[in-house]
Amino acid sequence: MSIPQAPLPTVIQLIEAGARQLDAAGVAYGHGTTNAFDEAAWLVLWRLGLPLDDLHTVAQRAVTGEEQAAVAALLQDRITRRKPAAYLTREAWLQGVPFYVDERSIVPRSFIAELIVDGTLDAWLGDHTHRVLDLCTGNGSLAVLAAMVWPDVTVDAADLSGDALAVARVNVDRHGLQDRITLLQSDGLARVNGPYDLILCNPPYVNAKSMAALPAEHRAEPSLALAGGTDGMDFIRALLRDAAARMTQHAVLVLEIGNEREHFEAAFPGLEAVWLETSAGADQVLLLTRESLVP
Repeated sequence: MSIPQAPLPTVIQLIEAGARQLDAAGVAYGHGTTNAFDEAAWLVLWRLGLPLDDLHTVAQRAVTGEEQAAVAALLQDRITRRKPAAYLTREAWLQGVPFYVDERSIVPRSFIAELIVDGTLDAWLGDHTHRVLDLCTGNGSLAVLAAMVWPDVTVDAADLSGDALAVARVNVDRHGLQDRITLLQSDGLARVNGPYDLILCNPPYVNAKSMAALPAEHRAEPSLALAGGTDGMDFIRALLRDAAARMTQHAVLVLEIGNEREHFEAAFPGLEAVWLETSAGADQVLLLTRESLVP
């Protein structure tokens, strides 16, 4: 008499089990996902070669023993090495656009991306907007999104890190934007060309106390792209001191500061900033006109 074989697990069952495993291991999120289920779904679907944006269609698909083993190895890798999922899959998504990423640059997650894509920034732009600077470009994702959304602009994408710029080159080439995006190695504004009609900047802004408390997943990213000194404002002080000289008359600067609004306002009392609403609230990203930066 033959012994009935146990049914193969489904994709959704594998994801749910993976989520329990990640939670039990106490991994940290925040690099494209905010919870164990979404992180497990990303890893399982990627490892199985299934669409990341269509779980419903494949949820009941059976998973073979060989596939189960491959998924198990990836989940264990995520737990053991404590690296963001994007470093394991070599891909991150921002506003629905795929980007290559590896340990040479931080995982793209800037809230400025929302403001580019949802049209929030359009009210501050116009026929005069031709030249854009993406400062601290990292893997180039904001530069790519800006070029996609505003087809009439050219973009300079600058970063101090040559390693990050090598990753950005992959993404500029991947999206066929070599003719409109120029990569520049620059310490802040030191070697950018200007003047610009729009400056986008997601700089290193994490204060020293917060840096010391970061989970392993964040410490796996280049500290150069995160650490902003004692109060998180070191890079931003130099930027705001020099930015007006690199901006055209009607230009604006869009600056992300994460959870550092208190430190920002203490460092720049009286500075007239426009705080922009994002999915994380109205304390993460601000806008400055050139006029507000001129003494």
